[in-house]
Amino acid sequence: MTLFAISILIFAATEMLPGDVASAVLGQGATPETLAAFRLELGLDRPAYIRYLEWFTGVLQGDLGVSLTNKRDILESIAPRFGNTMFLAGFAALIAVPVSVGLGILAAINEGKWIDRVANIVSLATISVPEFFIAYVLILYFAVKHRWFPSLATVFPDMAFSTKLYVTALPAITLTLLVTAHMLRMTRSSVLAIMSQPYIEMAFLKGLPRARVIMRHALPNAAAPIIAVIALNLAYLIVGVVVIEVVFVYPGMGQYMVDGVTKRDLPVVQACGLVFASAFIILNTIADILGILVNPRLRKRNTGH
Repeated sequence: MTLFAISILIFAATEMLPGDVASAVLGQGATPETLAAFRLELGLDRPAYIRYLEWFTGVLQGDLGVSLTNKRDILESIAPRFGNTMFLAGFAALIAVPVSVGLGILAAINEGKWIDRVANIVSLATISVPEFFIAYVLILYFAVKHRWFPSLATVFPDMAFSTKLYVTALPAITLTLLVTAHMLRMTRSSVLAIMSQPYIEMAFLKGLPRARVIMRHALPNAAAPIIAVIALNLAYLIVGVVVIEVVFVYPGMGQYMVDGVTKRDLPVVQACGLVFASAFIILNTIADILGILVNPRLRKRNTGH
């Protein structure tokens, strides 16, 4: 039901885009008769609700449609680009998740100390800066000034894995900086929120050190919100990668979607939007399930005990 509602929103939003693919392909010099004939050929003359029903019916059957600009099957075009996006998101997640959770726990253990202050200042600064600005700063410093990494993340299907890691290092670092700040702050806040509970105070009264109390007693009960924010940020790594892919000219789904918007290729934009929405819904569902599994109180509530 959620995906159905999202599909309607995606279709309606793309329909409201100014211009159409006929004008984008034929150019400003095309005559009204030529534009009308081309729209008729593409089926753009039919009512929007009919085109939506045909599109969504095809999606349910695994058919994402055909690109209006090059007549290529969209699913075949998306598949390798989706793989590239998942590679970049996975690369960033492997760095961001352990670093952010580890630093968040460390900041909670050292609440009020210099480690906690530095973590808060750096994370707040990272959140406040636009992602494209971080990307351009990294390109300027690491690619232009020192030439440690390439400024363009161009990958190929037969590229060696080590080379692919090297080429995608800068966009992965950019994404890592963006999501680490959110996950770090949420991890710290979740752990500290549990610290005021009576059983935590009892553990302190028994003389247990702060680090042990957090790791053994607070962290398991703070795991559910931490997992939720990790899932949201992993979804962002996939959905919000659009800007980063454009900056680094990375051949992923984000770049493909932007190209579709530029050319007013609505089936491409709609297919990409639906794939992104599906990934977001799946990751949030997984987060809810994991949150129940790792939280003893939620498990007891669901089993009726």
